[in-house]
Amino acid sequence: MTHTSDIVRPPKHLCEALARIGSATASGTLTHFGIRDPHIRGPLPRTPGKAIAGPALTLQMMPKREDLYGDNEYGDVEKQLHRHVLYHAQSGDVVVVDARGEMSAGIFGEMMLTYFKGRGGAGVVIDGCIRDYPKAKDLDLGLWIRGTTPNFHTQTVLFPFAVNVPIACNNVLVMPGDIIVADDDGVVVVPAKLAEKVVEEASSHAEWEDFSRYMLSQGGDLRKYYPLREDARPEYEAWKKTQGR
Repeated sequence: MTHTSDIVRPPKHLCEALARIGSATASGTLTHFGIRDPHIRGPLPRTPGKAIAGPALTLQMMPKREDLYGDNEYGDVEKQLHRHVLYHAQSGDVVVVDARGEMSAGIFGEMMLTYFKGRGGAGVVIDGCIRDYPKAKDLDLGLWIRGTTPNFHTQTVLFPFAVNVPIACNNVLVMPGDIIVADDDGVVVVPAKLAEKVVEEASSHAEWEDFSRYMLSQGGDLRKYYPLREDARPEYEAWKKTQGR
C-alpha cells in the first residue's frame, strides 16, 4: 500500500475562474489543447446546484485480497488509507476516488465526509458509492458519485491501496493536483499545466457567448451569432462598451 506526500496545488484564482467557467466550457476548451475527452463518466451530481473547481487529492481502491487486508471496519484505523487522503485536505480540495465502479462499497460515510468538510473540502468525485447519504447530502459538500450503499468501504470486495498517486477514475487519468471542475453537467479534469490557458481562452469564449445569447433571445440569426461570425464582431465590440467590458 502506498501513501505519498502532499500535492502541489494550483493558484486559487485559477480554480475560482474555472468554477465560474463550468465543466462544459472547460471540456470544450480543452479539446483546443489536444485533450480529447476529459469527462469522468459514471459519477453523477447528487447535490444539485453545486459548482466547484479545486485540486485533486486522489485515492486508489483495489480488489481486496485478504492476505493483504483483512481488517474490519474499526480495526487498525491508521491502515485504512481512505482516512489518510482526508488528512491532506485543505480549503477547496476535491477528493477523487478510483473505486472501480463498485456499487457494494461505501468509500466514505457521514463521519469521514463531515471531517473533510470541516477541513474545508469542496467535494468528492467517486467512481463508486458513499453511505449515510441522507445525512451526507446535508453537509453542503459537493457529491459526484455512482450511487449509495449501506456497506462500509472494505466490507465487500475493495480495499484502499494508494493515496495521492495517479489514478484512472473510470478510465480518465487524474494526477494529484489536477483541477477538478464539477457541476450539474458532470466532472471534468483540467491538467494543472493547462489551467491558465484554459481560463484565458474560456473567459473570452464566455464573453462573446453572453452577447450571442442576448442576440439570440431577441430573435437574432443563429447562423450569424452562434458561433459568432466575423461580420457580427463590430456589434459585439459595441455591445461590450455598453456593458463596460
